[in-house]
Amino acid sequence: MIWRPFTQEKTAPPPTKIIKGEGTYLLAENGEKYLDMISSWFVNVHGHANQEIAEAIGRQAKTLEHVIFTKFSHDPAEKLINELEQVVPQKLNRYFFSDNGSTAVEVALKIAYQYFKNIGETDRSIFLSLEGGYHGDTFGAMSAAGVNSKYHATFSELFFKTIMIDVPEYYDGAASMEEKENEIIGRLEKILQEIGNKICVLILEPLLQGSFGMRLYISKFLEKLVNKVREYGILVIFDEVMTGFYRTGKMFAMDHTNVLPDFICLSKGLTGGFLPLALTVTSEKIYDAFLSEDRKKTFLHGHSYTANPIACAAACKSLEILRRKETIAKIKEITEFHKSHVIFNALKRRSIGIVTAFDVESEEKANFMIDKAWENGIFLRPLGRTVYLFPPYCVSNDDLLRTYEVINRYL
Repeated sequence: MIWRPFTQEKTAPPPTKIIKGEGTYLLAENGEKYLDMISSWFVNVHGHANQEIAEAIGRQAKTLEHVIFTKFSHDPAEKLINELEQVVPQKLNRYFFSDNGSTAVEVALKIAYQYFKNIGETDRSIFLSLEGGYHGDTFGAMSAAGVNSKYHATFSELFFKTIMIDVPEYYDGAASMEEKENEIIGRLEKILQEIGNKICVLILEPLLQGSFGMRLYISKFLEKLVNKVREYGILVIFDEVMTGFYRTGKMFAMDHTNVLPDFICLSKGLTGGFLPLALTVTSEKIYDAFLSEDRKKTFLHGHSYTANPIACAAACKSLEILRRKETIAKIKEITEFHKSHVIFNALKRRSIGIVTAFDVESEEKANFMIDKAWENGIFLRPLGRTVYLFPPYCVSNDDLLRTYEVINRYL
């Protein structure tokens, strides 16, 4: 009856029924217990069934479950924005709520495009993004990933025009990237000289491209990219849906750099994995371009569950937990654990913050590794021939060590 995401139902085994979550573990109906080492698609930053967040949700559900977010506002949304203002750069001070990562990106793309329409630059209809990027599954988000995306090729004839930029991949032991970086920036410069005034926005996942195989690139290259497109008045979106909330060791991946975007997109870990919620954050300059007596300049976009109070309450509690000294210390501990532990025979090992990844020779071998981990009670998912660890912050050193031991045993 159920049609699962990213699953070929004809060949996939039936799902394992989970009846309970406890911290880093998932308890199945068949009595098995699985260590969730990918935070269930990167959302459960504090692990499963965190009691503090659950209690915050319960309290809010008894007060106000939902209200339309046009004529009304409410305390949980306002409190969440007040909390985020403590960690988001001051330049980014306008917050638009939506439901998930794809829609956060869709909102940013639409605002960027309409911004130029509103200020009279009507020819900016081309987009820039990084080869291998993944920004979600709505049509705008798919278009931004480009026609070469391995996830969205079926729909490519419906995409708007996007120009792809190569990425100088970084991994442990990689040679200097400077020559390749300069070559890529040189090719981009030629494109910009020709059509820079027709390009609307550059969108990218800062430093870590998740669905492409946890591919890393360095902050210096990101800074070169941003500074170059700014010369042509092009806006910049940082898709922090996956990288936000300390996944890279800092609150946001952009905190590793010396540049700021015009938009950031937030979701996934925002509510600690409890409820769907997303934010597109932009600047006063962008916001002001939509203030007008002319209704055509209004941003006519919204979602039924915009700024859901229960989801906002979960996000407020999750942020509170994230900013505690003990949480920050644990994130640093996981980061150092990855750095100090070897994975034998791994190809292109790379790590940033709590994320570590490596390649094997083929997708078949990656699937073999994932199957063996499952047999040992560890839940992983491959990305092509990439195996990665993306644990929640409550993971113990013993569980990390067990995961490394299983990987090394079968590699």
